Amino acid sequence: MAKISSESREFLKMKSEPYKTKITASLEKEKSVLASIQANPEGAAYKKLALSEEMIYIATLYITINNLSVSLIGAKDNEALNDARKVLYKAIIYLEEIVSSFVDIQYSEIEDKVAAISETSIEKRFSLVRKLGLAIRLLEDAFGDNSKWKWSFVEINGRFTTVAKNLIDMKQACKDYFEPSSENYDNSVLYIRLIKKLLDQSATQYRDRYELSTHRVDDMRLAINYLSASRRVSILLGNSEEAEEIKKKGAVWKGKMDSDQKAGISS
Repeated sequence: MAKISSESREFLKMKSEPYKTKITASLEKEKSVLASIQANPEGAAYKKLALSEEMIYIATLYITINNLSVSLIGAKDNEALNDARKVLYKAIIYLEEIVSSFVDIQYSEIEDKVAAISETSIEKRFSLVRKLGLAIRLLEDAFGDNSKWKWSFVEINGRFTTVAKNLIDMKQACKDYFEPSSENYDNSVLYIRLIKKLLDQSATQYRDRYELSTHRVDDMRLAINYLSASRRVSILLGNSEEAEEIKKKGAVWKGKMDSDQKAGISS
């Protein structure tokens, strides 16, 4: 790699400074909101939705700083990428604090949590989920295929999938899904389709991490949990054949996990 001149570094620093200033301002805003929640917990769920969106915004600023580094000096800014990874975790955690971090649960178990953000439209929730998903994908692309964080993105994506599923008012969304005249029909259909896609992807990613990297039983159990959650959605949508196929797949995966444990392959 060619030596990077001090002039190039200074130019990069100058170009990055406006983004760093915005990051500092957003982090100060986060502190202020957290202090307000501590002082008065009423409406905390809505404030945490806003904080999650703020963290996504910060992540995009860090990713932009990295893109500038790649463009101007031909090298990644790993510090900026790691900071982006950390704030995206925070974005997810704020959502987990609202609607829980459990994926394979019935809607009735989190209905009261979802009710805490009842005034937030499905359109806005769907928009937030898409923003978070895009930011994660951009960060994963920025790190590259050979990154040491490759397998950690399975967890980031999995936790994102969980909150994406739990944020939706599934009872109402399923009603709207079958009612084309509903004003929320399009968003409900698209959101539920995205949930199905994410659940299937996370199941596959955890299975792959189990088979190709960790051989840890908890990874395969999570893969099966995401499959089970996908099956619940299929049942809600009346797709009995699909639900049965997912059930069979889950049984095959569990059989492999049990077999591996007996053979001493998994831990």
